[in-house]
Amino acid sequence: MSEGIDNKVLIEIFLEGGSEFTAIVLDVGSGSDRFPVVLLPTEVELQTLGANDVKENDAIFNYRRKYLPTQQVAYHTPPRFPLDVIENIRKGASLLFQRLCLQDFARIDGWFLPNSGSKLSSSSESEFGRTESGAIIFTDINLISGMEQTSFLFQQASKVGFSHTNILRSIIHHACLRFPNLASVSGISGQLPSRSKSFQLNKSFSLHEGARKVLVIFGGDTSERQVSLMSGTNVWLNLLAFHDLEVTPCLLSPTSECASSVDTGKKVDDVMNRTVWSLPYSLVLRHTTEEVLDACLEAIEPERAAITSDLRKKVMNDLMGGLKDHNWFTGFDISDELPVKFSLRQWIKLAKEVQATVFIAVHGGIGEDGTLQSLLDAEGVPYTGPGAMASKICMDKVATSVALTHLANSGVLTINKDVRQKDDLFNKPINDTWHDLTRKLQCETLCVKPSKDGCSTGVARLCCSKDLAIYVKALEDCLLRIPPNSLSKAHGMIEMPNPPPEHLIFEPFIETDEIIVTSKFENATGHDLTWKGHSRWVEITVGVIGKRGSMHSLSPSVTVKESGDILSLEEKFQGGTGINLTPPPFSIMSENALKRCKQHIELIANTLQLEGFSRIDAFVNVDSGEVLIIEVNTVPGMTPSTVLIHQD
Repeated sequence: MSEGIDNKVLIEIFLEGGSEFTAIVLDVGSGSDRFPVVLLPTEVELQTLGANDVKENDAIFNYRRKYLPTQQVAYHTPPRFPLDVIENIRKGASLLFQRLCLQDFARIDGWFLPNSGSKLSSSSESEFGRTESGAIIFTDINLISGMEQTSFLFQQASKVGFSHTNILRSIIHHACLRFPNLASVSGISGQLPSRSKSFQLNKSFSLHEGARKVLVIFGGDTSERQVSLMSGTNVWLNLLAFHDLEVTPCLLSPTSECASSVDTGKKVDDVMNRTVWSLPYSLVLRHTTEEVLDACLEAIEPERAAITSDLRKKVMNDLMGGLKDHNWFTGFDISDELPVKFSLRQWIKLAKEVQATVFIAVHGGIGEDGTLQSLLDAEGVPYTGPGAMASKICMDKVATSVALTHLANSGVLTINKDVRQKDDLFNKPINDTWHDLTRKLQCETLCVKPSKDGCSTGVARLCCSKDLAIYVKALEDCLLRIPPNSLSKAHGMIEMPNPPPEHLIFEPFIETDEIIVTSKFENATGHDLTWKGHSRWVEITVGVIGKRGSMHSLSPSVTVKESGDILSLEEKFQGGTGINLTPPPFSIMSENALKRCKQHIELIANTLQLEGFSRIDAFVNVDSGEVLIIEVNTVPGMTPSTVLIHQD
């Protein structure tokens, strides 16, 4: 309230012991006659991960849990409720839609409160919202459901036969029924695919002439696996728009324990026995790799699969009761398929047989250290991104620096590094370690990061020995995250690698002046940019594309941190957060300096033998265009919010 969000608060009873649900309602009626059909509801299960999950052991479905990938929440569609409860939820949501005169679609949330033991009396059993199993309470109505790629709208729609395109088309067409002069909009239906081009990969997968097979692989078991899922989902959905491609989404299954770059030393046989799932459309639309895996296992469990199939048929029949009267509806375009399980060895062999190209979206681990690339090379399977050797070098931040050291006279600089073993940090006195690091690196403030992790995982600014002690303690306790402002200088949430990496890199912290972007509602330009410019270095991220030896630098983006000194996970990958200035404003960097910067970026890419596309993070001197390299990502983030999308 102090920030002007609202001038009132709503106080409600906390529903202890209840299970939250959400349901999408779709109106398929004609004219003024409403025909609301409730899709398969979703159960929202909050999960606490023990004492290590600092300050997150609450029972609120908060903003972070809702919009960022997290293991603190799991979704079940349909809910694991008794069938009579699911049916009552659908009836109740439909009734609310009608009574409140809602239009086109809505999302309705509520709670299921199981009986505490005593059976309800016969009189209360007849009351609406009460069943033999418990009570149903509706708490919230959203007129516009979330529209992110894996939102409840698309999750529930895909379960009953709608692709993203089809459900949005249906909503638009229905809305146009209220405006006769927009009847011509029906003409767009012919321009949209009538059938999803997402195909299942199985032993009998046939090679259709004229269509190129693309297998998009994502997931894995590193700390970057959730961003990998976001990247893979975005790539898969975008490739579906190309009619000459047959695209299959595939999950590299997380292993029993998460790993933060332990894959590198694994034997080839162990890696080849890793599990890969070929996924049907609806199972991709999840927030975490663990959720996708659980959904795969649930889908092939006979009893659960039978219940889901029966409910799906019922909802689809209800939908057809209204949709059959609309000539713009061309049918459902998502079939009810089961996931298919392969070993990585079988998957690569099948990729070769069907002449597929593999789109690698596995961040870190075997997807980025050259392992997967070398296995595909051995079978002659084409793939996206740099080759095995370039991937191996760029995965290791120290090896990357060594490979670029000779370019110092060409405007490419590297940051001094000191690598420490995890056990040494645990066993040696913190003060001694701190003084040794600051003496060797000749600095007062340190930047610590895992040697082979990305997405800002485990990256922190340390200003004193106490900060180092807090960081090492977090590693020792295997914390999933360090809460905001735990260190001496203000910072946001620090996501930690789990389990802790064997080696950590310490570098001098590079000081840059804060860039502040402020809104100016009264001004036509809308924003003001403030930058003191005492330090002549700014942080940039830039994509490179092309063939090996002739890589092209895209326009760099100046990264603006909204909290602390390190970009947060949200600022990098969540829509609506983070600010990137592309290209750098001339008030910060001159055109000549920008040109030299891009030349230096291309020199880095060609020296490291990059090809396809990659992303380079660095500091750039705004006067000279010199580049101070941070890291190179050979499998960069490809989420809808990733900065590469708007670089050219």
